[in-house]
Amino acid sequence: MSTLVFGHKSPDTDATLSAIIWAWYLTNLRGGNAEPRLLGEPNTEAAFLLKHWGFAKPEIIADVAADQQVVIVDTNNPAELPPSINEARIMAIIDHHMLVGGLKTKTPINVVIRPLACTATVMHDIIGADVAKLPREIKGAILSCILSDTLEFRSPTTTDHDRAVAEALAADIGVSIPELAEAMFAAKSDVSAFSDAELLRMDSKEYNVAGKELRVSVLETTSPKTVLDRKASLMTAMPAVAAEDGADQVLLFVVDILKEEATLLVPNDLVKAMAEASFGAKVSGDTVVLPGIMSRKKQIIPALKL
Repeated sequence: MSTLVFGHKSPDTDATLSAIIWAWYLTNLRGGNAEPRLLGEPNTEAAFLLKHWGFAKPEIIADVAADQQVVIVDTNNPAELPPSINEARIMAIIDHHMLVGGLKTKTPINVVIRPLACTATVMHDIIGADVAKLPREIKGAILSCILSDTLEFRSPTTTDHDRAVAEALAADIGVSIPELAEAMFAAKSDVSAFSDAELLRMDSKEYNVAGKELRVSVLETTSPKTVLDRKASLMTAMPAVAAEDGADQVLLFVVDILKEEATLLVPNDLVKAMAEASFGAKVSGDTVVLPGIMSRKKQIIPALKL
């Protein structure tokens, strides 16, 4: 039986490429039989990188069969995983997020969760000396994940180790970090083909804050005006998206990669109250700028309150 390797729903670069990295490693260096999968369409940056490094897009699945062997990467949150995940045979979890709880395994497993900027850095460290045996495209995938999740080292989640790994890999495979990052962020910023509902779900995670079920969405871009020009229609779409997804509210943070700040859309009094309580901001309109806020994991989720 093949082991399926996948990350979270609304797959970004780290969730998409880490599944490919680990499936390759298990199959080629550990003598196993593993295949990457996706739980949704990859975002525009991840789609660009699949083509850039020559990977086929993994098959998209909606659920897993009972006793299917799986490895979970870039999440440990059941809300971001297939409905039947606790019926599967979870073999390992590799992640860099806070421990959420709720997953059930049938046997003892390896769980590696480290306070690094991305899952691919964790994988790099687990692979260890065998990193030298990785082909160029797998090394490129690890590098790309680090640049994506650190926003080219701008994000406060960046550690010295993430930067050192990225710089070593870039030197090894002859890649210019600024040029690759620029191409990645250009791809990430091209959201013209997506509907408002698709944008609200593109990079989105579910959290419960102060008794409210929230879909916390982040759009990282070098062209925030492109998104903010659509703020009226995005806010109009929020109630339907929330209702369909069983949430009380959608929060949308538009992160300006270059200015290193986020703009939160404020469609109602609930979001206004949450913005003021969480970030000490004074809200007077339908948006509020949050200087220095770039990371959902480190700066947004820990701060959210009412």
